[in-house]
Amino acid sequence: LDPGIGFGKSFAQNYELLEKLPMMAKLGYPLLVGTSRKGFLGATLAREGKPAPPEDRIWGTAATVTAAILNGAHMVRVHDVAEMVQVAHVADCVINPARRQSR
Repeated sequence: LDPGIGFGKSFAQNYELLEKLPMMAKLGYPLLVGTSRKGFLGATLAREGKPAPPEDRIWGTAATVTAAILNGAHMVRVHDVAEMVQVAHVADCVINPARRQSR
């Protein structure tokens, strides 16, 4: 399942989808979330009334990738793969005790 974050959704609706991912995860299907560099992150990280450009949204992406994993996402779609692999490993260790022991 893909909640379609960023596609025809308001700023608030994108965050609401992230918040409610656990409800979708309970349906029992793999959950894919793609928040990487999305416009709502640009609005969140705006400076002086101007949205942050896509290349300046990596930390916002990292926060939403972490939230998605902690809320049940099985897969994330990202642009900055190497960086988000690190984020995913840490988030996975938070929710998966077996991962902590294998390091």
